[in-house]
Amino acid sequence: MNTSRPTVLLAGKVHPRVRQRVEAEFEAISIDAANPALLDEDARARIRGLAAATAISADFIDSLPNLEVIANFGVGYDAVDAAHAATRQVMVTNTPDVLSEEVADTTVGLLLNTVRELPKAEAYLRAGKWESNGAYPLTSLSLRGRTVGIFGLGRIGLAIARRLEAFGLPIHYHTRNKRQDVAYPWHPRLIDLASAVDTLVVIVPGGAATEGVVNAEVLDALGPQGVLISVGRGSTIDEPALIAALTDRRIAAAGLDVFAHEPHVPQALMDLPNACLLPHVASASVSTRNAMADLVVDNLEAWLAGRPALTAVPECAGFDRDAS
Repeated sequence: MNTSRPTVLLAGKVHPRVRQRVEAEFEAISIDAANPALLDEDARARIRGLAAATAISADFIDSLPNLEVIANFGVGYDAVDAAHAATRQVMVTNTPDVLSEEVADTTVGLLLNTVRELPKAEAYLRAGKWESNGAYPLTSLSLRGRTVGIFGLGRIGLAIARRLEAFGLPIHYHTRNKRQDVAYPWHPRLIDLASAVDTLVVIVPGGAATEGVVNAEVLDALGPQGVLISVGRGSTIDEPALIAALTDRRIAAAGLDVFAHEPHVPQALMDLPNACLLPHVASASVSTRNAMADLVVDNLEAWLAGRPALTAVPECAGFDRDAS
């Protein structure tokens, strides 16, 4: 064993490119889950870096006395107790920017599929119904004449907004604070945004602050022609309220790429004809996932070499190293 290289832990299922690079560039230890019982005392003491796409609890962080950096695979890092890590001076990083364009592309595709029923139309053709039954029925919904609200105008939200603006659609948004670099109308409350638009795109992080915030009141404000698109975290949607709103046609349709208890999707959602469902694939292209994997390892490399982290999360940015 080459003990001159830092030891990095691969916890749970990790992207193959992360594994390949970590095993080539560090001393690697792999375990099936972020469970300290799977590591002996010597291994826990040697671990300086952690690469993961799984839940990392405060207890697990505390079980690694010499841990310096946690590199999270994904923009969302709500599964990592970053606040606790910061109290331990453990850097936490994520993978922003490299997936923004891919996710924005997928969001627009999901919106089109939802309002124009394109997956259902293709299934109709493949089943031979175009030839036997005639043309696919006209869709009751269209993008034409719609007004879009973006809940979460960060990197990805802004990329979505720019695309939909090019479609000729008015854009509104809700964030905690008004942005000074856009001219889109800002609404200080989510309910105000939902009342002002008929198409709501949800692209906010998970966590306690956003859990279930898209509730029955918000859906009712969206209205009977309303369309909900969710591409952030499934926890932000009150799924029983959404199922009821779709069933009762209090909103017209929903397109979802994320769910509250993945990979479980409620059967009631799958049975709804006005729900378009994807298995959390917004960033799931080879090139984008490879770029995310590279950023995970590049963050590990930088921090463990004494350089600043490339993409520190806000909780940890304050103790980032200087370039010297």
